[in-house]
Amino acid sequence: MKKFIIILIAIGLITTGIFVFKPKEDNNSLTKIKLAEVTHSIFYTPQYLAHSLGYFEEEGLDVEIILTSGADKVTAAVLSGDVQIGFCGSESTIYVYNGGQEDYLINFAGLTKKDGSFLVARENTKNLKLEDLKNKHIIGGREGGMPAMTLEYALNKNGIKSNETNIDTSIDFASMSGAFIGGTGDYVALFEPTASELEKEGYGHIVASIGELGGNVPYTTYNAKKSYIEKNPKVIEGFTKAIQKGLDYTHTHTSEEIAKHIQDYFPDTKEKDLIEIIQRYKDIDSWYDTTFISEKDFKHIEEIVKNAGKLDKEAPYNKLIDNTYSKQ
Repeated sequence: MKKFIIILIAIGLITTGIFVFKPKEDNNSLTKIKLAEVTHSIFYTPQYLAHSLGYFEEEGLDVEIILTSGADKVTAAVLSGDVQIGFCGSESTIYVYNGGQEDYLINFAGLTKKDGSFLVARENTKNLKLEDLKNKHIIGGREGGMPAMTLEYALNKNGIKSNETNIDTSIDFASMSGAFIGGTGDYVALFEPTASELEKEGYGHIVASIGELGGNVPYTTYNAKKSYIEKNPKVIEGFTKAIQKGLDYTHTHTSEEIAKHIQDYFPDTKEKDLIEIIQRYKDIDSWYDTTFISEKDFKHIEEIVKNAGKLDKEAPYNKLIDNTYSKQ
């Protein structure tokens, strides 16, 4: 059984609590890779399947998964060289590119195609309509983060102006559920398994999928520095193939079968709950069929970011997306 350990490391001036998953055995013949994930969620099931089922090892890679909460911290870790590959929202690579970074980040494989957060209500709101969110206080995540921006986009597209709803972006991602439990907000946007945990503990009720509201985007993708991709094509190719195998397994097996292989990654989640959450993500069609990132989806994420006032200029698809090793 894989061990779940907590360590502290410094990335620049940031000290971050990190969860680390290592392969079953050390193998000096494998290329060691550190992967920084933006959050630890059942939303990323195909990734954990690739890790658990040995798909990375089959491609010659020894991948260490490190939780680095927040897309800003993930990009900082990749840019500094503390990790080789980042896993976060593709919008973060747009920010880096538009910021003038010469050795910018390139997205080379997609995993999730929808926002993976769910709207949790304090009251059991049946048949929620977006107009019900008018004049409500919603804990939405950090400013410039996809959950808050996707929700704002969905509201705006349905005729609800930004000033008609309070989407609170002042609360740190890791503190959102605690703030809601403590009495802040009428709603909170949470990933799984946190959303289900709050519901089972009686603190709230899952009333909507933000992903379904926002449409298809390259929501969470794998990125690396331009220079790293150029110098390590075999690593990028092998990594992409392993993730594709994880996606294939996800789409061809039941939630019950999948749960058995990722249980160790969520030791505090009961198997029954794990199965229900995996199925919930299946039901909203969360995962790409292949790692290929289309220009249409990339343009849509820019549309969402622009709607939130966080995008001064669009970034070029052909520079920020590299589908060299992806099946279309």
